[in-house]
Amino acid sequence: MIIVKLLPASVHSMDRVRQLLAAGDDAVYEFPGGKPHAWVDATLKALRYRHLGRADKGLARRLIKRVTGLSRSQVTRLIGCHLQGREVKDRRGAPPANGFKRKYGPADVALLVEMDRRHGTPSGPAMRKLCERAFRVFGEERFERLAGISNGQVYNMRDSTGYRRLRHKVDKTRPVKSAIGERRKPAPDGRPGWLRVDTVHQGDLDRIKGLYHINAVDEVTQMQVVVSVEKISECCLVPALLAILDYFPFVVRGFHTDNGSEYVNTPVAALLNKLHIEFTKSRARHSNDNALVEGKNAATVRKHLGHAHIPQRFAEQVNEFALNILTPHLNYHRPCYFPWEKVDAKGKITKLYCYAGMMVPYEKLRSLPDAASYLKPGVSFKELDAIAMQMSDNESADRLNEAAAKLFQSIDQASKSAA
Repeated sequence: MIIVKLLPASVHSMDRVRQLLAAGDDAVYEFPGGKPHAWVDATLKALRYRHLGRADKGLARRLIKRVTGLSRSQVTRLIGCHLQGREVKDRRGAPPANGFKRKYGPADVALLVEMDRRHGTPSGPAMRKLCERAFRVFGEERFERLAGISNGQVYNMRDSTGYRRLRHKVDKTRPVKSAIGERRKPAPDGRPGWLRVDTVHQGDLDRIKGLYHINAVDEVTQMQVVVSVEKISECCLVPALLAILDYFPFVVRGFHTDNGSEYVNTPVAALLNKLHIEFTKSRARHSNDNALVEGKNAATVRKHLGHAHIPQRFAEQVNEFALNILTPHLNYHRPCYFPWEKVDAKGKITKLYCYAGMMVPYEKLRSLPDAASYLKPGVSFKELDAIAMQMSDNESADRLNEAAAKLFQSIDQASKSAA
């Protein structure tokens, strides 16, 4: 903390303005009599503010705002008085005889900022004790006023404009240490079998939880499996994950999720380890690590199952629809964009989404080099082709819409009868 004493004639050129602006935000300014208006008036006259260029006027405004602690509108009002030829002064009347006297000034606020930075913003009572010990035990005279501060006044000072001006607090995501899974982005290298997994909650109603959808998307082919469960506890989640892993026609090699506790736990880790599946999880401050499945949540799950509350007791019906109707439609009849990577002379990779690269996920699987080598034992493209050609895209969409209408109608009728 640097204390700078400013006299009315201390700023007389733009070089001095730039010098004070370069001093940083840790400086605290003091004026004769504690009132900055005389300094503002003298500074505007010395700089001949009326004749300054636009850039220099902006620098002068910034300096006045920083030095005085006044708001932008207040600084504009003072400059307006100067331009109109009036004296810049405090036009407020004298405080009443029984008015409150300000006990803590800008220097005390700056001292509190210094203590908060040093001690990591402790609670009000803890800060009060630290200030009291600094003065009474260690004899630091500058803590004389803060030694008698109250708990509430600590929080009031932290909420003040002066405190926020001196200290901009930003809390980054704090990574949670867990031995389960590895924090990194998967690297499928063009091979299918690396899944992105996320949970979609089907709303609350009167503090009653709805059912959950587990959405799993393969990173390379975008083949997708959606299952619905009553709860995300171990008894429901582990069978759902087994159904997901069994549905994909290729061998699953990777399993990537966010850091939700429904996946980052011992039973799920044991299941994946038993099946020799690599378990990875999103990194801190990398919000796009699981972007593929997050996008599919909105484009597929929410689109067909909505946002409205679905009671948990309908999980079995919804799961039958999701697994037997919705999932085949998404994999064999819903076109998706697949990016084409362009590398420039500097090695920068740009992803282009062209119409020529649009295909359904099953077509993408078939188009991979040596695609048959990725299939599970006992699964052949002859069987998968029969599923793909069982009905047209339009027929699959009609079946999907009809099944969805029946599902929600039955849920609605059962909910009304129960009410």
